[in-house]
Amino acid sequence: MTFEILAILSLVLAAIPAVMFVWNLLQLRRLKRAQAQHGAVSVLIPARNETTNILGALQSVLQNQGVEFEVIVLDDHSEDDTAAIVREIAASDPRVRLETAPPLPAGWCGKMHACQILSQHARHALLVFMDADVRLAPDALVRLSARMNRDEHGTAPALVSGVPRQITGTFLEHLLIPLIHFVLLGFLPIWRMRRCTKPAYGAGCGQLLIAQAEAYHAVGGHAAIRESLHDGLNLPRAFRRAGFRTDIFDATDISSCRMYYNAREVLDGLTKNAHEGLAAPAQIGPWTLLLFGGQVVPWILLVCSIGLNPDVLRLALAAAALTLIPRILAAWRFHQSWLSVLLHPLSIAIFLVIQWRALLQSCFNRPKVWKGRSYAAQSKSLPPVSKPARVSTPVP
Repeated sequence: MTFEILAILSLVLAAIPAVMFVWNLLQLRRLKRAQAQHGAVSVLIPARNETTNILGALQSVLQNQGVEFEVIVLDDHSEDDTAAIVREIAASDPRVRLETAPPLPAGWCGKMHACQILSQHARHALLVFMDADVRLAPDALVRLSARMNRDEHGTAPALVSGVPRQITGTFLEHLLIPLIHFVLLGFLPIWRMRRCTKPAYGAGCGQLLIAQAEAYHAVGGHAAIRESLHDGLNLPRAFRRAGFRTDIFDATDISSCRMYYNAREVLDGLTKNAHEGLAAPAQIGPWTLLLFGGQVVPWILLVCSIGLNPDVLRLALAAAALTLIPRILAAWRFHQSWLSVLLHPLSIAIFLVIQWRALLQSCFNRPKVWKGRSYAAQSKSLPPVSKPARVSTPVP
């Protein structure tokens, strides 16, 4: 009877993200095709030791058509040839500018500081923040600028973000990177997010963000989250705290990104983000229950109940099937690795280990290390963001 109750519970926990994922997938749209210019764009790329990435990033941006744009790269004290590569391209293309980051002030994350400085150099009313490992399609900028126009309700979002197509190569990349979409669409009610400005519903991807410059500066820009290492989560929440609307979209067809190239980079990168996400002390317990109980336990019960209890077997089989529905749909829609689908319970188990690893690091005040910089445990004493006047002018 105990196993039967556990099987029922796991079935319920598996059903929650399965139903949510399917419903969200119907609402997560790709950007509409656009032919005409809808507003000039400043593409802002923070770059620290990006020799292997920066040329490809710039080439992909410069191929864009149908929109006026500038590209500003901020060399953030690189120790390689990043600046030299950008300088060479800028010499032959006036749309490209190279700027140099001032020294990193105390209390700032490197990327947040770089993005803040980039915004101060931008000339246009739309700001596209893009990581150096992102590649844009030739029509990405015109479609992004069109998205920032007013919708059928007469309003425009202040910030929009999309998850690029995630390119994976090594085993852990195949296993863990596709979980970005699973967690996002399995547990964030998009319909609710679009009907309110509550910070709790803020979500995005730091690899690719577009914002109205007026709203961005009213919020305080990246200075509002200066200590954060996870702008994809915290920048939309800062906008929402100030009363602005944010949104997400499917960026699979306009961009791609390969974040990591080996197991160490995967583990360190996901641990870095976990500190401010699922691994927060108040959240890790419920998340462990949801993910382990709904995504791993059904498979354990399925194996243990074979030949023993037909009722438990049927319940476990139904729950296990529900865990695969979002993964199969995601692999098809977002061009993800099918290996992660086949090894889904293992993916979730490793993912949870990473969350607990991040929590333990925080408990022992171990510094976070990223891009060659070490960030000690910091207080969350950011100054409050006052609610500005709503931006009502059309995007030019």
